[in-house]
Parts: sequence; structure tokens; C-alpha cells
Amino acid sequence: MPCPACGGDLVAFAVPADLREHAPESSAHATLCSRCLRVHPADEGPANPTFDAVHESFPSGEAGAAFALALGLLDSLALRRDAIDDCCAYAERAGADVLLTLDRLADADGLDPHFDIERRRHQLAEMLR
Repeated sequence: MPCPACGGDLVAFAVPADLREHAPESSAHATLCSRCLRVHPADEGPANPTFDAVHESFPSGEAGAAFALALGLLDSLALRRDAIDDCCAYAERAGADVLLTLDRLADADGLDPHFDIERRRHQLAEMLR
């Protein structure tokens, strides 16, 4: 099934239990669009997803799932600050380098994010200090 917003390919994943409140519709599963980086609820998804369809530097497993949720929230940093912080902290505890991955996504071909990556990366760096 393609992304309902842009038609891009979707990557399904299981949402870590501690982050379900930050998932769309508080779902146990979600999808990340490999083009616009929007997150949508899903009926199912693998427990150990691979996000290579998005970018080769994208974290895998629970770190990737937490980072994906954060990406889905970044269009409204002011309103979702606590949720973004929770997702980024979880991703970092699981082994992801959130800011480095954002840098790499900013330079990636084929992405058309629903938010300004460079601007949000700077704001996120300030927030995560």
C-alpha cells in the first residue's frame, strides 16, 4: 500500500510499547513513508524492521522505530516537544545517533520530507541539549 499523502513506499514496523502513546492512533504498529517521512497507523508490522528503503544510515530495530515516530512528529515541534524528546531519547538509548541520521537524511536523494529537515535538525539539537 502506498503512502496516502504522497504515494511513496511504506515501511511497516512495530511500535515499542513505551512509545505507543506517541504513535498515530496509539497504534501498536505503524508505517513510515520512504519519501515524505510521514508516519501512519498500521494493522501489523515486523518486530525487527529494516528501514533500508528510507536510507542506508537509518537505524534498525527499536531504535529505528523510535526515530521513525520522531520524524512523524517533527512537523510541529512546538506542540509535540515532549513526544519528540521521548522518541529521540528512546532511539538514542537503543543505539541511534539522532542528529547524525538527520544530517544524512538532509543530504539524501529521493526524499521529500513533510518538514524542513535542516531547520528541524538545528531546533532539535538545541532541544536535546
